[in-house]
Amino acid sequence: MPVDNTVATTRKSQQHHRREFVVTAGVWLAAGLVAAVLVWILGDIAVRGISQIDLGFLTHDVEDAGRSGGIGPILVSTGLLLVVTLSIAIPLSLATAIELTEGVSHDRFLVHNVRRCLDVLAGVPSIVFGLFGNALFVVTLGMGYSILSGSLTLACMILPLLIRTFEQAIVAVPAEYRYAAAALGLGRTATLVRVTLPSAAPALMAGIVLSTGRALAETAALIFTAGYVARMPESLLDSGRTMSVHIFDMAMNVPGGSSRAYATACVLVVLLLVINVSVGWLLRMAGLSSRSRYGAGR
Repeated sequence: MPVDNTVATTRKSQQHHRREFVVTAGVWLAAGLVAAVLVWILGDIAVRGISQIDLGFLTHDVEDAGRSGGIGPILVSTGLLLVVTLSIAIPLSLATAIELTEGVSHDRFLVHNVRRCLDVLAGVPSIVFGLFGNALFVVTLGMGYSILSGSLTLACMILPLLIRTFEQAIVAVPAEYRYAAAALGLGRTATLVRVTLPSAAPALMAGIVLSTGRALAETAALIFTAGYVARMPESLLDSGRTMSVHIFDMAMNVPGGSSRAYATACVLVVLLLVINVSVGWLLRMAGLSSRSRYGAGR
């Protein structure tokens, strides 16, 4: 009997190791496939577009329907639209997330239905938001095809993602932090401002980065609201062409414009990488400064 038990234990151990090996190999294979696809896409964009990029490409005006010249006005339009979009969406999203987690969290029926509505809105195709923005901002409110119309439409589009991300970030803060703050005599508002939000900052910034990526990559909604005009905007009520719309136009509507489309795509990818790296660096610096401050206080 002891021998039989030993044999059975050995077989179970071998089966366990085989299953573990299969799972590990599957995970590495999946990760390798994803990495290979990413390298393939980025490599193709870089090979086709990087030769077109120079200082003039980044600063000059669009010429010959985009076949020559640069993307200076397009970069400015993209930057303006992104800044206005985030300036509208972030405060509204943060206020809503705080209310859902700290204000009406006891009303489960309300919170559940609000979350369900947000999840539905997050899955709505962007072209539907574009039609909505065109009907409301462009036509009804008389803003016309403008950067402001596009920004308001994009803000509506990324609100569900931002709210849900901010809400999860706040909920993920350990309850012990709140208990410790209460033990020190801090009120709910002080706890939120001085404890909860700083602790949730990395996750909050991750949500902002995700939303920034979606806003920068958006095309369909902006065609209906911000327009196609490729000149330098003088105000938020001017029409402006973003980088994603420019890529679409060069690739689909302009004969001989594919090389410029790839060059613009290179700039867009680099811009996204710079944003991600900058946010990570800022978070690390903020964490280091917080630790040094608390260490000095102790």
